[in-house]
Amino acid sequence: MELLIMVYACKTSCAKSIIGVIPYFPYSKQCKMRKRGSIVSKLLASMMCKAGLTHLITMDLHQKEIQGFFNIPVDNLRASPFLLQYIQEEIPDYRNAVIVAKSPASAKRAQSFAERLRLGIAVIHGEAQDAESDLVDGRHSPPMVRSAAAIHPSLEIPMLIPKEKPPITVVGDVGGRTAVIVDDIIDDVDSFLAAAETLKERGAYKIFVMATHGLLSSDAPRLIEESAIDEVVVTNTVPHEIQKLQCPKIKTVDISMILSEAIRRIHNGESMSYLFRNIGLDD
Repeated sequence: MELLIMVYACKTSCAKSIIGVIPYFPYSKQCKMRKRGSIVSKLLASMMCKAGLTHLITMDLHQKEIQGFFNIPVDNLRASPFLLQYIQEEIPDYRNAVIVAKSPASAKRAQSFAERLRLGIAVIHGEAQDAESDLVDGRHSPPMVRSAAAIHPSLEIPMLIPKEKPPITVVGDVGGRTAVIVDDIIDDVDSFLAAAETLKERGAYKIFVMATHGLLSSDAPRLIEESAIDEVVVTNTVPHEIQKLQCPKIKTVDISMILSEAIRRIHNGESMSYLFRNIGLDD
């Protein structure tokens, strides 16, 4: 709301252009309709455009299709060059590492990292994705007592049996190697902890977790500190100084340079293509 109020104040003051710099776009995981739910990312985009925003700079949207929700130019910058540089410079013997996708959904991102580092890839299959579930809040549960007036007998909808989760398997060899799990957002860490335990059982030597946005909400720092994860590397798109004090395993990669360069280029009317060089489609 503060952002919308400031944008609208600039608009009513006849500002020529109003550029929003939002490194982490909030509610970006709610970008698709589940059952009869709402697409919150579309609502936010409409509110920003209506308030008067003329350009948006953000970083690593959860889904690139979110850019289509806006009626204004959107520059979706990438943090992958900074994370790749960290792997090459800070992880000892990174040539013996393997890039890991904790679910098939993030396999494309892992493949993009692996191709540029010329490393192998592993995919964890069969892991329960609680964070993406739309059943956790109980809104889709059937009512306890069905009244005859509520559902007409001729409109009985057949109940679908939920699919059984396949057993957790690791596609790829991680034995005796450094495993680097890559994703875009670390918020609820349960899925990362389960992936780390699975990799340890398969003989992984060290486990690193790398992501762009480190939300690390609730008791995530404590869980990371007590887990098999050796290091969690995130960028500073979201402030997490308090979490770093609680967990020394959390490391930060500074991405302010690319944001400041984007602001400078837009202000001077220069091309933005330079910031997207060597960027894969699946980043």
